[in-house]
Amino acid sequence: MAKVRKTKAAGDKGLGVMPSGTVITEELAEQWAEEFEKNPPDPSQLERRYVGRPSLGKAGQSPRVSFRASPKLFKAAWKRADKEGRSLSSLAREALERYLDS
Repeated sequence: MAKVRKTKAAGDKGLGVMPSGTVITEELAEQWAEEFEKNPPDPSQLERRYVGRPSLGKAGQSPRVSFRASPKLFKAAWKRADKEGRSLSSLAREALERYLDS
């Protein structure tokens, strides 16, 4: 699913803006919800994504670490995180801390 950023204009009726520039209005969101209810996706084809997670930093900010991983590693990491009831971030953070401490 594409990333959505919030609209910034004062009094704007939009819920967010797609990277394409499309403003997500209440009407558009309702239309998407109706389409979703009529034709729901196959759950086996969905991927879980975390959004709006709180920051670790004092002022509401913390450095982010981003890196690429093979699809096999990515799926294995998600599987382990789910099995342990943790987020992918906490699993990766712990692995990086263990690596740096060794």
